Amino acid sequence: MTADALRSTPRPEHRTVDVWFDPACPYTWLTARWLREAARVRPLETRWHLMSLALLNEGRDDDPEGDPGGYLMVPVRIGAAVRHHHGQEALGRFHASLWADLDSPGEHGGNAKKWINDPARALAHAGLPTELATAGDSTAYDEELRASHAEAVRLLGPRTGTPVMAIGDPTEPRRPPPTFFGPVISRVPKGEDAGRLWDGILLVAGTPGFHELKGKPTDPDPGVTGRDLGTNCCRAERRSSTTAGRAPS
Repeated sequence: MTADALRSTPRPEHRTVDVWFDPACPYTWLTARWLREAARVRPLETRWHLMSLALLNEGRDDDPEGDPGGYLMVPVRIGAAVRHHHGQEALGRFHASLWADLDSPGEHGGNAKKWINDPARALAHAGLPTELATAGDSTAYDEELRASHAEAVRLLGPRTGTPVMAIGDPTEPRRPPPTFFGPVISRVPKGEDAGRLWDGILLVAGTPGFHELKGKPTDPDPGVTGRDLGTNCCRAERRSSTTAGRAPS
């Protein structure tokens, strides 16, 4: 490509991505990793919010997450405490530390077959007070958690999953942002591959009338961690889809 052509190529607009997620979902963790990769090659800023799989399934006769003990509420409640006291950026750090491989390769078999890290250990790794781990057994932040969850449901309706994303367009600030559930991925693209996935999502999610795109699930990358990845967590893997809509004004 010539220098003149490069100068005439429109630069991507900076985008703000609001993400609602349940920190216990392994597929959501893969999506968060992809967003971080995409941010290296595209001008986007992520803002982290919470939603809850347990709240999505509240009142149902069945339990699609297989969580009769209610453990799924523990990490998301701690996340609510983190966001309340330290903000959305700290929530993103806590999420990353929940899924980070904190063991040495020979210790406990590494991270190959486990779920999230101990929340107190994750808090310390993220540079946050470990005392916030007590929020996992408390209802102190449930009102804020439910309000954040309700916002995600308002955007797409109750039959959604985690994560929910809304992408703001600075050139059209009054237009409701494209909003969707997903993307659901089992492998994390890197570099320009991550950027191309971002470009494609902007295209389809911003197309009037676009509703849903489904694909066949693939085996996860060998480096992917998470308990029972691909079986029963997060609802997302059972749908294997990206569902989009316009956020209501």
